[in-house]
Amino acid sequence: MKKIAILASGSGTNAERIIRHFSGSAQAVVEVVMSNRADALVLERAKGLGVDALVFSRSDLYDSGKVADELRQRRIDGVVLAGFLWLVPDNILTAYPDRILNIHPALLPKYGGKGMYGDRVHRAVIEAGETESGITIHRVNRHYDSGDILFQARIPVEKDDTPETLAARIHELEYRHYPEIIERELLRW
Repeated sequence: MKKIAILASGSGTNAERIIRHFSGSAQAVVEVVMSNRADALVLERAKGLGVDALVFSRSDLYDSGKVADELRQRRIDGVVLAGFLWLVPDNILTAYPDRILNIHPALLPKYGGKGMYGDRVHRAVIEAGETESGITIHRVNRHYDSGDILFQARIPVEKDDTPETLAARIHELEYRHYPEIIERELLRW
């Protein structure tokens, strides 16, 4: 059975969908949810679903190697980012080559990079007059939102869309496709 770690910074709706998707699976289990924010709702969601939830600091991730050590000790097979806003350090990238996935709420390579997350992305898409948006699931590398694209799904941007209405439709794509693509990628881990 493959073990998945989820790194998240926010409310954890995608993390919850992933945990539920693999609950009872013979293929994989979400072993731990880790967050860089002690107040992140994702921690409560994970605990409520019976998954270990841990908090780490910037130093734990970038300086001391505690996060990488925790992943190694738990024998994690792959890492999934679900609203995690920090760049993944080299020690984790090296330990999990091509086994770290992320989801972005736009059609990369447009509207990606540092600082492009959540409503910032949706606002930029609308202000640019784009006729479509969507999600991109990609492998993680040393640069924000620039790893190999594994999957994209598209929706039209409606004339009366706001960042909030577009976000709601994008979330539905995320919930539907992210667990499936993770499951597909597990075969390569």
